[in-house]
Amino acid sequence: MKKDELEEIYKTNPELNKYINEYLNTEYNTSKNTRDSYATDLYLLAKYYHGKNINKLKKEDIQEYLRKQDKSSKTKAHYLTSINNYYKYLIEKNILTTNPCDGIKMPKIEKKLPDYLTIEEVDNLLDIRASTAYELRNKAMLEVLYATGMRISELCNLTMSNLFLEDNLVKVFGKGSKERLVPIGDVAVNALEEYLKFGRNELLGTKDSEYVFISSRHTKITRQAFFKYIKELCRKKGIKKNISPHILRHSFATHLLNNGADLRVVQELLGHSDISTTQIYTHLSNEKLEKEYEKHPLIHEKSHH
Repeated sequence: MKKDELEEIYKTNPELNKYINEYLNTEYNTSKNTRDSYATDLYLLAKYYHGKNINKLKKEDIQEYLRKQDKSSKTKAHYLTSINNYYKYLIEKNILTTNPCDGIKMPKIEKKLPDYLTIEEVDNLLDIRASTAYELRNKAMLEVLYATGMRISELCNLTMSNLFLEDNLVKVFGKGSKERLVPIGDVAVNALEEYLKFGRNELLGTKDSEYVFISSRHTKITRQAFFKYIKELCRKKGIKKNISPHILRHSFATHLLNNGADLRVVQELLGHSDISTTQIYTHLSNEKLEKEYEKHPLIHEKSHH
């Protein structure tokens, strides 16, 4: 969007100029990025109805505009929010009496299901012969991630006082400093003990640290460094999925539910404050069941008789 084009629209519509440059700035103290975003959305609407004053648009005009945009539902929802807020402002200032956005449904934004690894892919990923301090650390991190489903940030912030390995438990500090105790299986405990015994001191050197996982700089490992390692490992192992540090968390939750775990238990383990966040994993399980069902036409035949 060119500055002179925007100036031209502001000239023909002083209310829009006031809304973007005064109202949003003083009343709502919005950031420059937010104001620019609103300005762009409203500029595109004004450009579409070139020659028309956007203050006089009707509901059908807004609907047509949204329909004609070859954009994702998320972007269209953003457009509608920007346009709606502008008309709310015009009503507040007694410039309009009705909002043309009233009654227009927000475009449905599809929740993207997270990628996860199959049990075979996890086995492949975790099949690491570790001998160096770095390998012992990385293997322990992967094992703990998959065994507990904790977030990568929670793993990086794990301290020595959070480990209760003789009880097969770790204490995790989640979002909003909420703590939870999470059980941890023997395989992960063994990998952790190997690292603590043979790798951690070597990585610490002469330094001291409360953190469990140490970087090459003798400090707490960062999410970015570990993410880089996971990506590289998946490449070596031939796993072609869209890898993120969250992938083992997603895999942990999906595998638990596929094996009949209770949704509330999984919610507790993941540290979700709202169960609707955990429910996305039930969709993954259902999707898997549907795929299996499609693979076996005999089931269809029998179900009709």
